[in-house]
Amino acid sequence: SDLAFEAGRRAIADAGLVESDIDLIIVATATPDRKAPSTAAILQFKLKAFNAVAFDINAVCSGFLYAMSVASQYIASGVYNNILVVGADTFSKVTDWTRRDCVFFGDGAGAAVISSSDDSEGFLAYRLYTDSSNEMFGFTIPAGGSELPISKESLDQGNHYFSMNGTTVYNSAIKVLPKAINQVLLDTGLSIDQIDFMVPHQPSIRILRKTAEIIGMPFEKVMTNMDKFANTSAGTIPILLDEVNKAGKITKGSIILFAAVGSGWTYGASIIKWG
Repeated sequence: SDLAFEAGRRAIADAGLVESDIDLIIVATATPDRKAPSTAAILQFKLKAFNAVAFDINAVCSGFLYAMSVASQYIASGVYNNILVVGADTFSKVTDWTRRDCVFFGDGAGAAVISSSDDSEGFLAYRLYTDSSNEMFGFTIPAGGSELPISKESLDQGNHYFSMNGTTVYNSAIKVLPKAINQVLLDTGLSIDQIDFMVPHQPSIRILRKTAEIIGMPFEKVMTNMDKFANTSAGTIPILLDEVNKAGKITKGSIILFAAVGSGWTYGASIIKWG
């Protein structure tokens, strides 16, 4: 929640709002502070955003994409006006540093405020999917839930650390990411050439290059920052979006494609027109 607090505070300020303007907080995380209460509730307290309803969602690396889609529906329904969406994860807390795959992950948080608007900008389309039929435990943290509570035995076996099958992750990602992307392109009637750039989750350069090749997007349009922050799970998309925005690459009317895949397997894509 410390990382989420800093990201949320900055996002609210960048939106020209104050904490009391926020009426919903959604935190996407697979590494919450505690089993209870929610990290979103803790974040509400730290921000002093006491007008906001707050809850967590867990779609692992797809979390921010899922949270944005939930927020957009609340905005469209008129229930809420200013929603703080946060993606935050600290995988250093669940990493076995003696294993090769420890280098893939980092800690990070990013946030965005999604608000109602009369303009034509905003979400053009999104598609979310879950496919538990395809080796859904290819990435998992076995211990800590009700199925396998933390115990001396589970700790000795390292079951509180994440476990990942890299081959399964790669093969799943290059199949499902193009599927989701092609579907949102179909939904909007846009061609891949009309996308200004893609801000994807950061699983690996190899996965992103192969995805770009399959969908026919020049790789220079694919934004990356894993060389600096590694894979921060739910934090990847908002952190990268903030970097791209502050670098001056986004202008009013920019068409941005988001895509992500996470454990479960959760995956999806969305397209927005920047306002």
